[in-house]
Amino acid sequence: MQKWSQDLSKLSHVEIAKLEKDGLDVIRDIERYAQLGFKAIIDSDFDRLKFLGLYVQRPKTDEFFMLRVKIPGGVLQAKQVKMVAELAKEYGRDLLDITTRQSLQFHWIKVENLPDIFNRLKKVGLTTVAAAGDCPRNIVSSPLAGVDPEEFFDASHIVRELNRFFEYNRDFSNLPRKFKIAITTAPYNSIHSETNDVAFTPAEKDIDGEIIKGFHVAVGGGLSAQPQLAQEVNIFVRPEEVLKVAVAVATIFRDYGYREKRNHARLKFLVEDWGIIKFTEELLAITGPFETRGTDLTRGWNKGFFHGVHKQKTPALNYVGLTIPAGRLSGSQMTEIARVAETYGNGEIRSCNSQDLVLINIPDEKVEKLLAEEVVKTFSPDSSSFLAHAVTCTGKEFCPFAVAETKHNIQEIANYLDAHVSVDTPIRISISGCKHSCGQPQIADIGLQGNVIAIDGKATESFEVWIGGVLGPSPALATKLSGLVITENVGAVLTAIIQFYKDSRSKEEAFSNFVERVGHPALQEKINTFVVK
Repeated sequence: MQKWSQDLSKLSHVEIAKLEKDGLDVIRDIERYAQLGFKAIIDSDFDRLKFLGLYVQRPKTDEFFMLRVKIPGGVLQAKQVKMVAELAKEYGRDLLDITTRQSLQFHWIKVENLPDIFNRLKKVGLTTVAAAGDCPRNIVSSPLAGVDPEEFFDASHIVRELNRFFEYNRDFSNLPRKFKIAITTAPYNSIHSETNDVAFTPAEKDIDGEIIKGFHVAVGGGLSAQPQLAQEVNIFVRPEEVLKVAVAVATIFRDYGYREKRNHARLKFLVEDWGIIKFTEELLAITGPFETRGTDLTRGWNKGFFHGVHKQKTPALNYVGLTIPAGRLSGSQMTEIARVAETYGNGEIRSCNSQDLVLINIPDEKVEKLLAEEVVKTFSPDSSSFLAHAVTCTGKEFCPFAVAETKHNIQEIANYLDAHVSVDTPIRISISGCKHSCGQPQIADIGLQGNVIAIDGKATESFEVWIGGVLGPSPALATKLSGLVITENVGAVLTAIIQFYKDSRSKEEAFSNFVERVGHPALQEKINTFVVK
């Protein structure tokens, strides 16, 4: 019996269910459920189905699922993109979403179609296993791994090694909650390292007179209702040691993480309670000794965006970053993106945690014709709209937890901003449909978090406004301003904030620095006219 299961009275109902049947075991039930239909699914299996990337779509009575496909490091081949697009058109009403962890999502999926979907994904090397559930999730990495002229070395093989180890691994298929791993060797923190359970970022150290390139490690990051930035572990990790460290962190989480309350089960709570010194001691007890931290090679934060045409490390080759509005596109458009990736490049496409796509390995002589393609113009690499730097969660259109709509709202908000204000510095706007913060409002320049307020006795959709989130060398979570703003007034509120920034900033002052300088009371004053207390 596992050490955490010795007193069943203290475990949440989800933990009891996982002890009765491992989340991965639900794979065996898919054919049966496909034959018998949605109503045959037992209640406890709805939680287990998350381990296959399945969430019941709102409303449950309609008997549809959202299905997430795992894309380790965001690396996709044209044949995989074509298959995903084909399945979206056939089973998902021609709709696809890109997530903030580089995965792809279908909607409108019926249980009857799952065997065919899973079999066809498998044929092109894709899976939904561990795309959700209480296990190691999709591993996030720089979408430019292997082609980035600024990266210190290529970490693609480490992403593949981590994915191979954790996928289907029953030693780690029952963690207290989800477990998020991120790794990059580039200097601009596109992985949002501070928000992960364990993150590996580029570093170097002089060891016996030789400069060794490797990683620094941070643990215990996460957002949601109680956001916390990851804390630095005082070790220097060589590339060949990354797996050992990731396994050790996952082991500590599995054996000591909290399992009594679902909202207090993430690794961040254990790290906070133990402190980083005790956590490091437990880590080293598993791994053995490491060199202490070296020199941090992270220089800044690009917020995960890779828009535009840029040179790769290989001469005469380019990457082209497309802007996918709110991370949503049709299967038909995805098919076209696969076509142009094959026509003008080698068929390789990368997904970003900014919910965008990047075309890789485009020769110099083909760039102009690529940019003339209709699908590329639709998802313009040079878009100046506020929508180009917006990030959203799924929202209440599909998610049972959300209380506010996101995908369509952000389109309306961006259109309003485009018509009323302009700024030469990109502003990252993030919108989340509820307090779970899947849209990451706490790390945005301006974050919106869904809420509901009673107006004249009627429940009305509204948003909290968060200001000044930033990651990188001097990270800080956004601060929530007072009051709520009803949806129809959000565009005007954001216009007031951005215009204030535009009129009052110093030369080349970043938005987060501006917020820190002028203070939150000054920003609160700009929106009080619209706030409902």
